[in-house]
Amino acid sequence: MSSVLSAPPERPRRLLAVPRFSKDPDVRSVQVGVIATIIIHLLLLFLMPEMFRNDMKGVVRPTTAKPQFNIEIAPETFTQPKPPDPFKFVETNPDAPDNAPDKTNNFAAQNQQVAQEKPTPNGKSDRPALEGETDIQSTQIVDGRLMQPNVPKDVAPQVVTPPATETVAAAKREQDPLTGFEKTTGESKDSVGTNVAKVPELATDVPEKVEGAKDAPLVQGATATTIAIDPKRPQPRPQLVRNSRPAVFQENKFGTQNIGLTGVDAKWSSYGQYLRKMIEAIQARWDDLIAASKHYPTQGSRVSVSFVMDSEGKIASIRTVDGDAGELATNWCVTAISPSQDFSYGIWTDDMKAVLGEKQELTFTFLYR
Repeated sequence: MSSVLSAPPERPRRLLAVPRFSKDPDVRSVQVGVIATIIIHLLLLFLMPEMFRNDMKGVVRPTTAKPQFNIEIAPETFTQPKPPDPFKFVETNPDAPDNAPDKTNNFAAQNQQVAQEKPTPNGKSDRPALEGETDIQSTQIVDGRLMQPNVPKDVAPQVVTPPATETVAAAKREQDPLTGFEKTTGESKDSVGTNVAKVPELATDVPEKVEGAKDAPLVQGATATTIAIDPKRPQPRPQLVRNSRPAVFQENKFGTQNIGLTGVDAKWSSYGQYLRKMIEAIQARWDDLIAASKHYPTQGSRVSVSFVMDSEGKIASIRTVDGDAGELATNWCVTAISPSQDFSYGIWTDDMKAVLGEKQELTFTFLYR
């Protein structure tokens, strides 16, 4: 028995209904318009929600208004008062009289009022007018010298011959004998007679007149010592040396109307006196280090050293050292400030501690001129 397998008959496919347009042109145009309208509405139905969603992002929806409280605060409520200017140490003129100024932020080792020899019209500065440099900040107003300059060891000191002296006998003094005398005349024992004579200016008990100078010393035989002047080696001119440091002035074109010895507005404080002695000690050590060396830095170079000093008067730390004077000259400046680890400039007073606390940072600038 044989069998034959065969495929089932194919089912007829379903075709989608395709709208048929009329052959009449008028009817066909109406049909196309209706179909296009339906398609456009379907597109709007799907696209409009998305478009409205994007447009509503920047729209503020009305909400229930909440009560508002308007508070106005004056600007000075938030503005803190301007802090006062910091106190500044200045070096005064030791020759100027002690006179406390009315108002100043400067403090020093003595009271002093600003003055200068030639007044500045309408000048109201707390410092005198000075000619100096514009690229430095100096606290000095007068030049001076703290000590005699040291002679380097490798240079033989100049031999100075002391001036010769000569003994000069004192001039002879003019002397006149006494001319007055008493004389008795007549036979009466009770009679008294006198002879009045004019007493000379230089009357002396001498038998006869001695010619000489009227202004000669009374002590006869006295001698005087005079210095013989050598015209080839004149004596040095006497000079008044101020007990102040050698100065590098800061230029100040606006001075004061006050006339007198050069001065600066400053009030005395124990801190000012302390700083003055400290600066003079540093200056002296620095000069000694330079004089003992055969090397001198480039003229115009400078070194700035910032350090911290504690209330014991010791250098707690060296913060920064900047400059262009070279390593050796920079080390001189640091050594002049802190010669040793245990070195102290003196314990601070109680009023210094009240103002400065337990530590204070200072900056010294050394100028090689």
